[in-house]
Amino acid sequence: MQPSFKLISRITTIVLVFFSVNLHAQVLSTKQIDSVAEKTLKAFDVPGIAVAVVKDGKVIHAKGYGVRSLKTNQKVDENTLFGIASNTKAFTAAALGMLVDQKKITWDTKVTDIIPEFKLYDAYVTSEFTVSDLLSHRSGLGLGAGDLMIWPDSSTVSKKQIIHNLRYLKPVSSFRTKWDYDNLLYIVAGEVIERVAGVKFEDFIESKIIQPLGMTRTALSFNRLKDKTNIIDAHAPINGKITAIPKDFTENSNAAGGMNSSVADLSKWAITQLNGGKYGEKLDKILFSNTAQRQMWTLHSIIPAGKGSYNRHFFGYGLGWFLSDEKGYMVAEHTGGLAGMVSEVTLIPDLKLGIIVLTNQQAGGAFTAITQTIKDGYFGLTGKDRVKDALDNEKAEKDYGKKVTDKILADIT
Repeated sequence: MQPSFKLISRITTIVLVFFSVNLHAQVLSTKQIDSVAEKTLKAFDVPGIAVAVVKDGKVIHAKGYGVRSLKTNQKVDENTLFGIASNTKAFTAAALGMLVDQKKITWDTKVTDIIPEFKLYDAYVTSEFTVSDLLSHRSGLGLGAGDLMIWPDSSTVSKKQIIHNLRYLKPVSSFRTKWDYDNLLYIVAGEVIERVAGVKFEDFIESKIIQPLGMTRTALSFNRLKDKTNIIDAHAPINGKITAIPKDFTENSNAAGGMNSSVADLSKWAITQLNGGKYGEKLDKILFSNTAQRQMWTLHSIIPAGKGSYNRHFFGYGLGWFLSDEKGYMVAEHTGGLAGMVSEVTLIPDLKLGIIVLTNQQAGGAFTAITQTIKDGYFGLTGKDRVKDALDNEKAEKDYGKKVTDKILADIT
């Protein structure tokens, strides 16, 4: 029997649509990524950057650019270690997800059931505070509440004291009504892991996540690194000149931002995330369940959403991840920042795409420019100069900051 004209027409249409979509979603070549990375180094005066891209379960790009330190001029490569700061939070969330999988806790377990001395300013909030509340920045505490206990000098404040002092931090909004980023409650989350698992937080993450994934160079803090021969120095502008500065870290905040890693190692983490917690050559091993990941990638806190660069309709926070939609795709991402180094990890599950950018200077526009340029290739967008856009945005923010500072100084005097 001869195929009908309508059937042939439908098949032809499907084929044309398929090839049209794939022609528009062209991955950037290594040369193109090299070009935007080198351009970014110069535009933002960043000494060193490392970039990795994973697609369909494989690392298709992992490379370093520039130097680890202006003191030595040694080159950055895919194995160079950076402090990834708050990108650590996703590991803390995953560890709790693993304990949920093991039925040792639930996401709704009350924190006081595990840490009886846990106490917040309000008695009701204390009694109702759950494991998921620790991770979702909806406690009612203000932005960065209590961070002076861990930065810039936390040598006189212990983890026990940090947890005790939470009771003195007055909330600025009602419980579970508003998103305000915090770090201290992730420290509490690390303590939950310790008490439930019966081992140090750092040992749990390294033995249950880092080692199984083969992240051989990664550790939960600078002090725990076995090999420090290929590691960056932090850099910041001082008196108008980019200068190497002392590393900013404290062991007390490891659960919130202590990890040191490379793009080569983080690629393994990204691939596991994009495969719903599965890992291994045949994806026959499970780090955490699909159910746990759905909870981590479900909105728990809503953040006001602007259109952004990709026609975004929603924006919020899950458990250890920022969540949004870009050009119709769900995006899970996080940034990390310490003095003199900033980073970003971006995952687009429907495209099986992960982008990792680590830098050793505190210009956030650098990782934005590179990440957006790579995303543009997969979204089929052309003609955008993301380096210029990020540079313009950074200048506008600095100008606004100067305006506010000048006004405050004028009011004081």
